[in-house]
Amino acid sequence: MALHTTWAVALFGVDGVLVEIESDVRSGGIPSVQLLGLPDAALQESKNRVRAAIRNSGEHWPQSCVTLALSPAAMPKTGTSFDTALAMAVLAGAERVPAGRLDGTVFFGELALDGRIRPVRGLVPGLLAAVAGGMRRAVVPLEGLREAGLVERIEILGAETLREVIDWTRGAGELWSGPDPADEGVPRSSPAPDLVDVLGQPEARWALEIAAAGGHHLLMVGPPGTGKTMLAGRLPGLLPELSAPRALETTAVHSVAGELSENATLLRTPPFVAPHHSISLPGLIGGGTGLARPGAVSRAHHGVLFLDEACEWGTKRLESMRTALEEGEIRLSRSEGTLRYPARFQLVMATNPCPCAPARDIDCQCTPHARRKYFSRLSGPLLDRVDLWVRMRPMSTMELPDDEPPEPSATVRERVSRAHRTALLRWEKHGWRSNSEVPGPVLRREFPLPDSATRLLDKGLDTGALTARGADRCLRVAWTLSDLDGAERPDVDHVAAALRFRDRSTA
Repeated sequence: MALHTTWAVALFGVDGVLVEIESDVRSGGIPSVQLLGLPDAALQESKNRVRAAIRNSGEHWPQSCVTLALSPAAMPKTGTSFDTALAMAVLAGAERVPAGRLDGTVFFGELALDGRIRPVRGLVPGLLAAVAGGMRRAVVPLEGLREAGLVERIEILGAETLREVIDWTRGAGELWSGPDPADEGVPRSSPAPDLVDVLGQPEARWALEIAAAGGHHLLMVGPPGTGKTMLAGRLPGLLPELSAPRALETTAVHSVAGELSENATLLRTPPFVAPHHSISLPGLIGGGTGLARPGAVSRAHHGVLFLDEACEWGTKRLESMRTALEEGEIRLSRSEGTLRYPARFQLVMATNPCPCAPARDIDCQCTPHARRKYFSRLSGPLLDRVDLWVRMRPMSTMELPDDEPPEPSATVRERVSRAHRTALLRWEKHGWRSNSEVPGPVLRREFPLPDSATRLLDKGLDTGALTARGADRCLRVAWTLSDLDGAERPDVDHVAAALRFRDRSTA
């Protein structure tokens, strides 16, 4: 009997911490199991799962005093992903398996009573933490092999049962090797809907193109059936593919949320998340019992969060997103600690102009007070964070001129890609990738525009029509318009167009 060590990972949001599991198996005394290191209820119950799994795998549980210490000891630990590491720690401490292959190996997986290794959430961020901690090898549930294979610089092995892991440590068997995430035959996401399906709405299509090129937030107001939801659903098809670091960040969030399939691949396409307006506050920003899970705003990280019928959402849920819109992350405080989830998303909202929402404004039967009250559910501070406001008009005819067919997404995507590359070359050395990410003080101080171009902004600030935040957002939109036009920097026309998109009378 001796002191031995195995390794696991504890997750706090999308941040992983390497956990050292020490096992001390002493002969004599009353047989018992002590689990130290602030385990939660689910982890405390692992003692019984591990004991049953070891016995049902054909091994003997040591009739001794077993002490398992999880370090860092002062850090709360939650979940069931420690089971496999605990089982191997007990067997190594009882000298039932050699310790050679345990060195530099991190284990993931929940154990069933019969010894099966069940999948767990958060393999991607857990493995990233293992790589940062210097681990050479990881043993994961067989069902998580493809997801684990998304992380590089670590050997990935898969196991279906604890028996397989025990045989592997003894050199009597081999574990499954991780498949190549780029293997052909892996199901790919279906093609994004095409803009060619949307009839009319030239101003809204133009606003959507600007939003895609600069990463700007968008609000569409109009009666039912004018294409608000159709346009929003086509925005991801215009956005550039995620870079490798951003794709890994996004994949890590979806891994923690448990939304990656068995055939998971790196999420290169910006996610599109469209929750229903009846969603709970924890479902929107994150929450749940114990350490909170990511909400819709985090699952939309580096993608699009679409709020349909925005005026029906309720003030509390809408206002809860303001911090994420400004800071790009959500912080959730619980008794077990404070979690940080990334939430740098592009917000798209759609709403009817009034409660009765007729097809034509002339048929509206709402009083002016009712219309104002309905739209005021979108607070001023929230609207101030929206860059583009556009009014959708009802279709007057189904016939379009033969010489002006609707542009397909591919054509618009080419212009968006050119504008995005221009912005990326300008901002990349500063650490930003789009115009919407650039702080206002940097735009004003390091990239000043001539007085003739900013005179309209000065007038808006002087009359109170613009806030300082609104002026900064106009500058960002002006830079995007300039990039779409191929200009070196914005001129007075670009600034005027950006101001026009913030005119609430048009929305």
